[in-house]
Parts: sequence; structure tokens; C-alpha cells
Amino acid sequence: MGRALRVGIPVLLAGLALWYGSYYATIAVWELRKLLSWLAAPLLAGALAALLWLPVRAARRRRTGADGAAGAGSSAGAGSSAAAFGCLAGVLGLGIAVWWLVYGAYLQDRAYMHDVRVVTEAVPELSARAPYVVGKAQAAPHLGDVTGEISDITYLPDSDRFATLVERRGWLSGYEVGLVQDVPLGGNSRTQERCSFNVEKADSRIGGWFNHNLGRKISARKRWVRFDADDAYVTCSGGTPVVVIPLKRQTGTLVVTERPAGLALYDGRTGRLTITGDTTAVPGPTYPLTLAARQREGTAAVGSFADWWFERSGWDASEDGANEGNESEFTLQYRDASGRSAYVTPLTPQGEASSVVAVSTVPTRHRGGGLAPMTVHRLSPTWSSPKALVALIKAEYRDVCCYNDDRVFELVPTGGSTWTATVGSEQNIRYRVEGRGQVDGREATCLKAADGALIRCAYAAPGSPEEQELQRREREKQKPKEEGTPAPGAVGDLTGYTAEQLAELQRRLSEEVVRRLKEEA
Repeated sequence: MGRALRVGIPVLLAGLALWYGSYYATIAVWELRKLLSWLAAPLLAGALAALLWLPVRAARRRRTGADGAAGAGSSAGAGSSAAAFGCLAGVLGLGIAVWWLVYGAYLQDRAYMHDVRVVTEAVPELSARAPYVVGKAQAAPHLGDVTGEISDITYLPDSDRFATLVERRGWLSGYEVGLVQDVPLGGNSRTQERCSFNVEKADSRIGGWFNHNLGRKISARKRWVRFDADDAYVTCSGGTPVVVIPLKRQTGTLVVTERPAGLALYDGRTGRLTITGDTTAVPGPTYPLTLAARQREGTAAVGSFADWWFERSGWDASEDGANEGNESEFTLQYRDASGRSAYVTPLTPQGEASSVVAVSTVPTRHRGGGLAPMTVHRLSPTWSSPKALVALIKAEYRDVCCYNDDRVFELVPTGGSTWTATVGSEQNIRYRVEGRGQVDGREATCLKAADGALIRCAYAAPGSPEEQELQRREREKQKPKEEGTPAPGAVGDLTGYTAEQLAELQRRLSEEVVRRLKEEA
């Protein structure tokens, strides 16, 4: 009894401490659930082998007791049988463990594929935005005298702005400021809003030390939920910074997967933490981006187990060209004025092929505790690989790309079968190139100003709006000839021209100068 107390009391105290330490208890439960999901099948196989062996062992003992004269021989035979059965059980358990490690991964991908639809419908029209790397580059110059370090930059589709979260230096400190700024794609607006944290009351951050750890505060309010730091971002509301953290929970026994679990809102002025399931008032993505990425990765299991094992089905995010380092889950807003937005990813087939054959979309907002619906749109026509498209842009538009610090930035889907690439520097986006895939054996591309005004096309897809606009311009050029063009050198009256007409005249004049210079060269 005394020995049981000496062992039981420390174990009980350790269990109570683990329960009281909600942060570490949550981490331990999450990791144990994932571990047990992989070990469950071999453990069950071992338990089954033990259950089968127990009756055999009991029968042998009874037989040995009845045959006293042959007790020694029977014991030796029983020992040999037990060793053989033990080896068989071990081999069986090892085989089941290896099988489950492989097949369990397939079932996990299938679980994330539950709400995925593969369609041939065109991708809904999406609005282009400034590239993520541009928003990241423009954050630091606008922080002023802030001494902290940038920890996160997130695009907020509702307001078409980039949010930057800055950590305060020091072990026992939280965040310093939140910066929300416009990074226009064609325009001069560069408004920004900087909201400061109350470093005395709001002194916690993700990954902080001791009681300054924001994850610890979340676990104290709601256990068994976790989050990824990459999903968190900051917003400014009336000068008050609010850190938004999408939460996740685990579900399943043999196949453990993650599901959304609401939001944690951390007030940067009062230090108050709120756990809520209402996502309507948050001006940013509320569905975890990492969960959307995991759903996309699960498309590898769209076929059978054999197709999954030999990588003959599903899609991968494109990882070459302009999208290298930021190739998936582009947050884009729909053009239908509904205010909806989605995580959008151009997809390539598994294997050596690098052409973009599909586009996946996952809504950035979702109600309930289930997975958000994911749609994979098969493209027709397909696109060349991002790397090939970057080379094509540099070859077809050599007069605008790429000099000094100019480069081709993100190549993102913008609806239907179209893609958009931005051209310029990190501080100044000058042009955009829009394509429509491979039409008649050629990649249809058009050069536009940063605000979307058409400049020219290397190859306009038949029937496209760009082709119609070029035909309209050609007809306008022919009108003066039909009506009688003034003699060369004659000066016309420009006072009756509108501002738009003068701008168009200036643009045409610039194009004519460039054309003649090329002819002379």
C-alpha cells in the first residue's frame, strides 16, 4: 500500500500539473492524437495476437499438468510454440504498421478531399492586386521610427490593403505597432494607417515567453484548439490594433484531421482576448490559410490508392518562375461586387509536366466547424508554366521589361482562363501583362498599363475583349482617311478635345515614335 502511494501520488500531482498547464496539455494532446492515429492499427494487431495466444497458452498449461511424466518435454514444446507464435505476431504487427503508415496517409488526404469538387466550369472573375512581395517591400519604409521587427504581412481582400504586424524587441514583450497600407495596382493612392499597441496592457505575442505567450492565453480561454502563426494578422479599427488568429481543432480517431474552430481576437489597447465564432465583423480572411493549403495538398488522393501511391493523380502548386517562394493560396477578391474573396492557386499535374492545367479556389470566409468547400477548375485552354511565361513576357515586351530593378512579379489567376503578371519594381508597379492560355498554338498575351488600360497585344485571342478594342482603334484610325486627312504638317485645333481624347492622342503619338525608332534601328 505504501509503495502504491509513493508512486501514485507523484503521478497524480504530475497529471494535475499537466491539466493545469492548459497550454502544454493542449500541445501534448494534439501530438499524442496524431501519434496514436499512426500507432493505432499496429497496436490493435498486437492486442489481437495476444488475445489469440491466451487461450492457446491456457490449453497448453492444462495439457502439461495432466501429463506429469512428460512435463519437461511438453514445456520445451510449449516454449518453442510460444516463440514461433511471438515471432509471427511481431512480423504481422510490423507489416500492419508499415501498411498503415502508407494507407493512413492516403485516408488522411481523402478526408481533406471530402468537400472538393472538380469541375470544367471557368474560374469566376477575380480582381488583380499588387504582388505580395511588393506589399512586403513597401512596409518597412512606412514604419517611421518603429524599432521592432516585422513578423507578418497579410493581404486584406475586403479593403484591398496590406496589413503588417511588428513585434516589439525584448523577451518579455508583445507587439509594437500594426500598419495597414494601400499598395495600389495602377493609381497614386498610398494611404496608410498605423496603430500602436499599449505595451503595458497588451504585452503578449505569438511565441512569447512565459505569461507573455499569446498561445498560452488562448489555451486558458479555450482548450484543445491550436493555430498556425502564418494564419495570424493585424487590423486597425479606429486606431486600435486587433490581432486576428484563426483557430483550428482536431477531429477523428484513426484518421486525425484539422477543422476550423473560430477566431481569437487580441485587443492591442486593453490586452483583452476574445474567442468568437462570428467572423462577419473581421475585415480579413477568417478561414485558416494553412488549412486551405492542406486541402489543396489532399487533391493528390483524387484517384485510387494505386494512383496516389504512384503519383498519377492530383495536382501540385507551380513552383517555378515568377511565383517561386509564393506559389500558392493567393488571396484575391471576386469582381462581382459581392465582397467575397478566395484563396486561389494555379495547379500543375504531378510529375514532370509544368504547364498550369487547373486552378483551385477556397473561400476565405466560412461558417461552421467543417471544411470550407474547395473547387478545382480545369482549364481549357491550359497555360504554359510560369517560368515559360516570364521568358515569353521578356521576349515579347522587351521595350518595357526588364531594366534596372524592374522584374516580372506574381503570375496569378484572374478568372475564366486568364492570368495576370505585374511588371515593375518593388516600389513602383508600371505594367501588367494579361494572358488567356494557349490559343491556336500560341500563348495569347496583352500588355496593359498598371491601371488596366490596354496598350498592345503580342497575340490577341480571337473574340476576346482585347481583340475587339484593337479592332475599334483600327477603325478609328481609318476614319480620318475616309473623311479626308489634312495635309502633313497641317496644325489642327486642339481646344475642342476632351482630356481623355488628349490622353489618347498622346499615347498614340508615343507609340508612333517608338515604332519609327524601331524601324530606323
